[in-house]
Amino acid sequence: MGTVVNESNQQNQIDKSKRKWIYAKKPSGQFFNYRQVVGYGLLLFFFLGPILKINGNPFLMFNIIERKFSIFGNIFYPQDFHIFLFGMLIVLVCIVLFTAVYGRVWCGWTCPQTIFMELIFRRIEYLIEGDWTQQKKLNEGPDTDVKAWKKFLKHTIFLLISFIISNLFLAYIIGVDALYKIVTDPVENHIVGFLSIIVFTLVFYFVFAFVREIVCTRICPYGRLQGVLLDDNSVTVAYNVKRGEPRGKIRKDSSEEKGDCIDCNLCVNVCPTGIDIRKGPQLECVSCTACIDACDAVMDKIDKPRRLIGFYTLAEAEGTETEDAGKKKNTRAVIYTGILIVLMGIFGFMIFSRSDVDGRLLRAKGSTYQKRDDGTVTNLYTLEVINKTSKDLDFDLVSATEGVKIQVVNPISHLNREGSAKLSLFLIADQQSIKQYKTDVKVDIKVGDKVLETMETTFIAPPAKK
Repeated sequence: MGTVVNESNQQNQIDKSKRKWIYAKKPSGQFFNYRQVVGYGLLLFFFLGPILKINGNPFLMFNIIERKFSIFGNIFYPQDFHIFLFGMLIVLVCIVLFTAVYGRVWCGWTCPQTIFMELIFRRIEYLIEGDWTQQKKLNEGPDTDVKAWKKFLKHTIFLLISFIISNLFLAYIIGVDALYKIVTDPVENHIVGFLSIIVFTLVFYFVFAFVREIVCTRICPYGRLQGVLLDDNSVTVAYNVKRGEPRGKIRKDSSEEKGDCIDCNLCVNVCPTGIDIRKGPQLECVSCTACIDACDAVMDKIDKPRRLIGFYTLAEAEGTETEDAGKKKNTRAVIYTGILIVLMGIFGFMIFSRSDVDGRLLRAKGSTYQKRDDGTVTNLYTLEVINKTSKDLDFDLVSATEGVKIQVVNPISHLNREGSAKLSLFLIADQQSIKQYKTDVKVDIKVGDKVLETMETTFIAPPAKK
């Protein structure tokens, strides 16, 4: 008897660990229309990001290989790491603050995984295989020629779209011009690039054809963090328990008092991660609002107010929120949103106020001051100048410190677009004007009459004898 029980328990564990394929009902409604506007707008931005150019530079490019980044047409190099670091800090703060106030809206509305899955791949699935009941019937039914052709057509389109996405993804890394060479040149000239496209294609195809919602529910670390970031004042998609319970079917002859939920299960059928929102907050919920649209449609049919499922705090959903809690929630939302706006404003200022030329002036290794016969003292320096623009520049070096002159050992005055130059130069000063052993001096990099960069260094020389 014990053996039979153990075998039964093992079978139950196997059934629980076995993946249950989710067939999501085709969504529709007010929030879905809003999601389409947002989602397809972001898709357009994604497709145009590496293709559009400003001043000859990609609108967006993150070339990790060459450590070169282009944001809004501005090229960033390792010397601009502080801007990149600040940008990453803003992303981190946005994740924490935005989630704390607005819940997991990012996942359901702007996450690339959700947008591609729900607005492209699943839409193709609906078009070829039908709505969720038809898909389930097709997959569980016998193998027929119609089934084989539908599967072949669907997966062929999935592979084609994955190939396009992989090319765009690679364009963000190496730039659209380099990608064009990989695509047009003979394969043997770009083996690594060609293999990268193939690998990315297969990864995207595997994710969107088979892994699907598991990315959101198990793989993505953001979903795990949600439980830590949310609190009782966080707004998220929730079921209004006080209004909806006790749930049950509408019966004309029944005198039993029931809530507004008629237990139609449409909110479950339409959920892309397969959860029941009525069971309370769950990590698997991506706040896609499909359940809100489905429930609103039912409420309209039975002449009940909308938003049985809506954006609520946990206290609101359970009907326990006080007036003070509501004020606290609104105040926090305003403060957090204000912090995000300020941070993004500072980041935008750092991007657009960045100098077109970067210079690094360092004392030559192992060198010290040299006295000349004409009564002057010299210090030897090395200078690296980087052109961050997409055009050639002619520049001049000008001393910004009175009494200090510049003598360039290897005169260079031209910088190619995105190019750099290394120079050796002497800073020269009259010893009689030296008042202390270390003197702060400045050197300007000028293009025409405009100073693009001012560099500071230390000039070493013995002070003049009194």
